[in-house]
Amino acid sequence: MKSQDIVVLLKLISLQEQDGQGGSGQPQWGFHGEDPYSVRSLESLVGISKTEINASIKRSLSSGLAIKDRETGRANPNRRNLHNFIVHGLKFVFPVKPGAMTRGIPTAFAAPMLKNMLVSGGEYIYIWPFAEGRDIGQSVEPLFRSVPEAVQKDDRLYEYLALVDAIRLGNQREAGLAGERLSERLLKK
Repeated sequence: MKSQDIVVLLKLISLQEQDGQGGSGQPQWGFHGEDPYSVRSLESLVGISKTEINASIKRSLSSGLAIKDRETGRANPNRRNLHNFIVHGLKFVFPVKPGAMTRGIPTAFAAPMLKNMLVSGGEYIYIWPFAEGRDIGQSVEPLFRSVPEAVQKDDRLYEYLALVDAIRLGNQREAGLAGERLSERLLKK
C-alpha cells in the first residue's frame, strides 16, 4: 500500500457519488467524451501519473480495498473495507506530525465543511502547504503531494481527505467524531 492509494479510492467514490446524482448528458468532470473513471481522466483529476494510478488500482484490488465490477471491469472501492482501514489502521500505517507554520489549505476540522463540528480550544489550525492558500496554520503532509490541487476541483474529495486527516491527527474524541462522519458518508445506502 502507498498513501496515494487512499486518494485514488476516495476520488473513485467521489466520482460514483457525482455519477449517482443523475443528471442527463455528459458529466461535468473529466475530459469531454471520455470516461471519467479512465486512467487518463483520473490522472488529470488527482494529479497522479497514469502509471501510478494503474499500480494503485492493482494494489487496491489485491488488498481487498477495491473489487472489480463484473459488467464494466472497472475497479470499485470496497467501502466497508476502506472505512475500516481508514478508521482503524491508517494513522499507524501513514502517521503524520504537524510541522511549522505555513500558508495553505485547511484540513481536518479546520476544513470549511467540518469547521462547525468541533469547538477548538484555540490551537492552530492544520493546513496542507499550498502557495496559493489563504490560511495560515501548522503544516500537515497530505497523503499525496497533489492533494491541495485535487481538492480545489472536488469538494467531496476535499471533505473525505479532511476527515482522513482528522482521524490521523485527532485525539480519541476527534478521531471518533471524524470516523462517525466518514461512516455516514461512505457507508450510506
